Amino acid sequence: MTSSRPAPAPEAPTSGAPTSEDRSARIAVTVFPALILLAAAVGFFAPDFGQVLAPHTSIYLGVIMFAMGLTLTLPDFALVVRRPLPVLIGVVAQYVIMPLVAVLVTWALQLPAELAVGVILVGCAPGGTSSNVITYLAKGDTALSVTMTSISTLLAPLLTPVLTLWLAGSLLPVDAGSMAMSIVKMVLIPVIGGLVVRALLRSAIDRILPALPWVSVAGISLVVISVVSGSTEAIVTAGAVVLLAVILHNGIGYLLGYWTARLLKQGERAARTTSIEVGMQNSGLAATLAATAFSPTAALPAAIFSIWHNLSGAVLAMYYRRSADKHQVDPA
Repeated sequence: MTSSRPAPAPEAPTSGAPTSEDRSARIAVTVFPALILLAAAVGFFAPDFGQVLAPHTSIYLGVIMFAMGLTLTLPDFALVVRRPLPVLIGVVAQYVIMPLVAVLVTWALQLPAELAVGVILVGCAPGGTSSNVITYLAKGDTALSVTMTSISTLLAPLLTPVLTLWLAGSLLPVDAGSMAMSIVKMVLIPVIGGLVVRALLRSAIDRILPALPWVSVAGISLVVISVVSGSTEAIVTAGAVVLLAVILHNGIGYLLGYWTARLLKQGERAARTTSIEVGMQNSGLAATLAATAFSPTAALPAAIFSIWHNLSGAVLAMYYRRSADKHQVDPA
C-alpha cells in the first residue's frame, strides 16, 4: 500500500556487501505481498475482528509515516537542488499521469460511484514508499526515488485533496479542506517528526533502521484488515472488476512513467525510477482517506492496489535488472 513504507530505501552500498538495512528491506519487500494477502484473508473471513481495528486506521498510517520519516535525512532532499529536472519530471508525472489514468479506467469499466472515487483517490495519492526498494532492486536511481517519494508526500496535503475534488467531486461530495487536514495529521506531521528525530538521534535511529520495514508491514497489514472487513460484500460482488481496474491503473502508470522520462531525454536509470515511482502509489493513505471520508467500499481499490503493486513491482524489478545485465550498458 506504501501507503505506507513497507521498506525504507536502502542506501546504495559503497561495496559489494549489502548492509543489514538492505537485507532487511529486501526480505520485507519480498514477503510483503504474502503478508498483505494473509491480512486480506483475515479481514474477509473474520470481519468482526477487523471492525475492532477499523476505528484506528489513521493511527496505523501515522506510525507508518513516522517510520518513513525516520529513514530520511536532509541530504535526501539535496537532489532537488543538484538535479531538479528528473525530480520535477517524476513528481509532475506522479500527479498528472496517475489521476488521469484513474479517471480513464473508471470511465472505461463504468465503475459505480464509490469504487470509482476509490480508484481516483489512489491515483491522486503520492508515491508509494515501497517504490524505493523496488527501484534499488531494479538497478534504478535509489537516491532519486527517495527524493521523488519524499517530495510527492510533502505535497500531498495540497495536491491530493484538490485533485480528488476536481476529478471525483461530481461522483460523491468531497470535503477537500477536511481531507487536507487529515493528510497533514496522518502524513505530514509524522514524516517531519521522524525526520527531526533522525536528525537529533542519528546514531540511535541508525541501529534500529533494519527493523523499520517490519513496522511498516505490520501497519499496512492492520489497515488492510480494517478495510477488507468493511468491504466483504463489495469484494464478492465487484472484486474482479476492481482487480482489473487496479491492474490497468498500475500497469499504465509504469509504462507512461518510463516513456515520459525517456521522451524528456532522461537516462535509463532515471526512466526506470520514474516508471516505478509513478506506478506505485501510497495506497495506505488512499485506503485510510477513502474509509474515513467516504466508505469502506471506496477503500477497496486501495486495499487491492496495495497487494497488486508490490507483486507487479517485484516482477518489474526483475525485468529491469535482467535487461540491464543482458545489455551490459551504463544505464545512467
